[in-house]
Amino acid sequence: MPEEERGTASPPCFAHEVREGADGAFHTVDAGQEADVKRWRKAERERLISARMALSQEARDAGSCAIAETLERLIAPGAGQVISLYWPFRGEPDMRPFMTRAHEAGATIALPIVVEKGKPLAFRRWTPGSTMERGVWNILQPAEDVRVAPTVTIAPLVGHDAEGYRLGYGGGFFDRTLASLSPRPRAIGIGLTLTRIATIYPQVWDVPMDAIVTEEGVTQRGG
Repeated sequence: MPEEERGTASPPCFAHEVREGADGAFHTVDAGQEADVKRWRKAERERLISARMALSQEARDAGSCAIAETLERLIAPGAGQVISLYWPFRGEPDMRPFMTRAHEAGATIALPIVVEKGKPLAFRRWTPGSTMERGVWNILQPAEDVRVAPTVTIAPLVGHDAEGYRLGYGGGFFDRTLASLSPRPRAIGIGLTLTRIATIYPQVWDVPMDAIVTEEGVTQRGG
């Protein structure tokens, strides 16, 4: 190309950017669309959390019991399993009784720990006698830093869709963690039926759950 033509060429367009996907590869994404999805997710997240918090304690307790019963059948906790769960937050299903029963059945129970913003989660072993301390968002976590690698991860849902994609709290911690673990643990999302939405508009970094469990039962991805 002649120098005079090269000097008058239009500047490159940066409407698209490169992001690392859940598969470890780099993908081109539309920056405008990404911003739109982010805004939509924020509004939908607030709506769904408000709906969950508006439920009576009785309704939340009944949902938690039904979900736990399904998990008992789906996972069959026992020796050799390392199951990560979570400490309930803002009306999430309370799996603490299930955690105790799974521990008594011989499974190792773990809780996720935020190590650093933008980094995968770590997992600390939990037992019914664990001393707890306040972590990120003031959520309780085991004070003793005994790290384990989960074979099953159970994550709360703010929202989910028919393809098994999970809408979380927006930090990307869970997706980032699943993408980094090898071998990847079995991933199960749990929440009340009201968390079901048409789509979360999955992006390249979103990791689908292997199964979704609500008080109405279980949906296996691809099933």
